[in-house]
Amino acid sequence: MSQVIACYKWVADEADIRINADLSIDLSKAKGKISDYDKNAIEAAIQAAAVLGGKAVGVTFGTSDAKPSLKDALSRGLDEVCYIKAQEASQADGAATARALAAAIKKLENVSLIICAEGASDTYSRQTAPRIGAFLDLPVVTSVSKMELTGNTLTAVRKLDDCLQTVKVDLPAVVAVLPEINPAPIPGLKAVLAAGKKPVHELKAADLGVDLSPLSTISEIKGYIMDRKNIIFNEGDLAEQVKALVAALRKEGVL
Repeated sequence: MSQVIACYKWVADEADIRINADLSIDLSKAKGKISDYDKNAIEAAIQAAAVLGGKAVGVTFGTSDAKPSLKDALSRGLDEVCYIKAQEASQADGAATARALAAAIKKLENVSLIICAEGASDTYSRQTAPRIGAFLDLPVVTSVSKMELTGNTLTAVRKLDDCLQTVKVDLPAVVAVLPEINPAPIPGLKAVLAAGKKPVHELKAADLGVDLSPLSTISEIKGYIMDRKNIIFNEGDLAEQVKALVAALRKEGVL
């Protein structure tokens, strides 16, 4: 049976993050959650598996703190989850994370498609999908806002800075999807209860047979203070003021 892989990450809920007066970051009260963008990737994998007549499998790399993610991911419609439990995940960068995920995916059979979010909601480094593709020697399509599966061919629409690009690729392949690929439904009570009966496969770092050492390390994390420009548009009539405001927003990249 064909398998569609959804890679996801357990991250700190940004709503619970506090920035101290010295700009240091306080994560002591931050609860965990599946990265918001990964929720869209999970739903995309479920839909793709339905088209291919296969099953959707979640793969995640994390410490013991990530265990609550398993039931949440399964409640969203995945058929099973592969959990790479390793303390190394606490210091992992994009290279180590992709190496761990690729090693776990290699152990799975009949993988037709690997779906990641374009980036995780904590770092948004956009490295995971391309690196997985490199480790597995598979074609990679990034910035995907729409995709369609026909037989063994994936047609994807890529959202670039100033245009849309349509590409076709033969499966198996790795795809990085944008949030607009599809909505991420909130699981109902029935789905949450059913999640506890679905299979979970746990792997240890030693089971992977790869080096999980990061290529980069974080020396310090600080918050930041944004200085507002406080521009006042008070010249001309109302229509001219609105026009000036819109022009300023376009210049800043907001519109």
